Amino acid sequence: MNTVRIKSSAVLTAYIQHRRFPAWTAFYIKKRDIINDQFGLSNFNWKVDGVNYQILRTGCYPFVKYHCTKAPYENLETLNLFYGSLKAINFGIPLILYGLAGLMFAKHREYIVVQGTEIELRFWYE
Repeated sequence: MNTVRIKSSAVLTAYIQHRRFPAWTAFYIKKRDIINDQFGLSNFNWKVDGVNYQILRTGCYPFVKYHCTKAPYENLETLNLFYGSLKAINFGIPLILYGLAGLMFAKHREYIVVQGTEIELRFWYE
């Protein structure tokens, strides 16, 4: 376990840069390894070196899961509210199952160094 925790936004940015701006990627990060500075954001735009990504993000204990799609900027405020409401309405139960699925099926691991700290990312696909 890392003793230094890095902001999840810094890990997201570093991974997109590391992959040289992929059209799409998805990964899990262990919550215990990060500072969850994007808490409350479910669907949002994220610029990395001028390239826009539409991010779907959710907490799914013991992880935070990111789906990242390179796409033009769009106003995602309504969708962000919708996804946040959906999580609250179902008491987060599907998210716990999503986290369990991550533990069982996200077997491919990659490591990225962010601000001098090694962070483990997990993937369903290699």
